[in-house]
Amino acid sequence: MLAAAELDGPLIRSLTHEFSRRGVVHSVELRQVPLADATEVSAVRWSVTLDDSDDSFGSQLAVSLLEDAAHQLSGTVTQTVLPAPHRARLHAPDGRLMLLMDVDSTLIDQEVIELLARDAGREAEVAEVTERAMRGEIDFAASLHQRVSALTGLPQSVIDSTLAAVTPTQGARELLQEMRRRGWPSYAVSGGFLQVLAPLAEDLGLTGHHANDLAISPQGTLEGTVRGAVVDRAAKKEYLEQWSASQGLLPHNVVAVGDGANDLDMITAAGVGIAFCAKPALREQADLVIDHRSFELISLALGMS
Repeated sequence: MLAAAELDGPLIRSLTHEFSRRGVVHSVELRQVPLADATEVSAVRWSVTLDDSDDSFGSQLAVSLLEDAAHQLSGTVTQTVLPAPHRARLHAPDGRLMLLMDVDSTLIDQEVIELLARDAGREAEVAEVTERAMRGEIDFAASLHQRVSALTGLPQSVIDSTLAAVTPTQGARELLQEMRRRGWPSYAVSGGFLQVLAPLAEDLGLTGHHANDLAISPQGTLEGTVRGAVVDRAAKKEYLEQWSASQGLLPHNVVAVGDGANDLDMITAAGVGIAFCAKPALREQADLVIDHRSFELISLALGMS
């Protein structure tokens, strides 16, 4: 798949011709994909079998051709290849797969803890710690405790105002509707907070969800701590395994989507791990890399037309 602000006809035809010359092009799908900022990108997805290549499935050739094409394009470019072995193992014998998503900056456009910290006048401080944690530079659990402490004393009402400010990522609602239409389960696991995720999960129709639990005092103020174990990268993998087993699926029947180092374990455990507008630590380990903020590109890359 290739996506950019502009994809001209000659480039698409040239790539299609080269794929045909090296093998068989089964289909070519073109789509205009809207983004949250009211712009859109052009996206094209090829389904191909490449025989004339150095590797067994033609993946290296496809990657090379898309990289060459990307160099001719300006702005942000999404280029990604899903090899045949990944596609073959993804679906269970009954055809189902499971979707598992990170939440902050993945399923939604915002970082919830930064929205909460804004009411304490400490958004910039918290955002800096979040960025370092997502890059994998500091321990996630330690960073969470540090950031949550900045919320001490805030009224419980900030949770409602934060929830009102949250927006699902472009295309997320439609992808989840398609999952439900097919009878496929979808889950969210977050290093954020249940108080925000629970109503969001109900609105989006998720099969299940889990996140950290903010401690709230009897007086209705945030205590600056979380109850129970922190949802870190190991916990996210454990929930992937637990939820897939509850659905009669294996981990390789799961598509996992995330954006930071806290998602590494679930991304590598899944059948297809997707780095979504992600930090380098995650991009390097993912099977698919999506660089535009649209879940419609995830749907397209997976062939869920």
